[in-house]
Amino acid sequence: MKRTFVTLIRLMIGFSLCLFVSAWLSPLAAQRYSRGADYRTAIGLGVDFGDGATGVGISAKHFFTPHDVGEANLLFFPDNLTGLNVLYAYHGYITGAPGLKWYLGMGPQLFFDNNETDFGVRPVLGMDFKIPSAPLNMAFDWRPYIQFTHGTGSIAGRFQFAFRFAF
Repeated sequence: MKRTFVTLIRLMIGFSLCLFVSAWLSPLAAQRYSRGADYRTAIGLGVDFGDGATGVGISAKHFFTPHDVGEANLLFFPDNLTGLNVLYAYHGYITGAPGLKWYLGMGPQLFFDNNETDFGVRPVLGMDFKIPSAPLNMAFDWRPYIQFTHGTGSIAGRFQFAFRFAF
């Protein structure tokens, strides 16, 4: 019961932080970068799910060029497990589908709990959609996990859904 309460508090703090950052952002910047199908940066909620526990937290994405993207996720899982991953992804346009892009990338993954830290990598393959008439971005991807510490192994059935405010 106590662990469930702590996890709930972490989720509420993460969601509140997302709302605070979104409200703090300049409306002019949001209008300038989020009109149409493209955007520069997006911050919001990420949900990592599939085989194993579900994690919820903060997800941020930034386009350095129209194709080169950095993404960071800070996710909170049950049993005091926290995940942090940063990845690079190449984004490609889909002809005839404004706002829809495919992406492929990879990056390091850290998991922290009370007693140890695990390190691995996460390849990623997904779809990114920016609603052309609103500053909203959604993404869905497959992101298996390959672990290198504390018992090497992999989990192929992992996915993430992100819902972000684009500016």
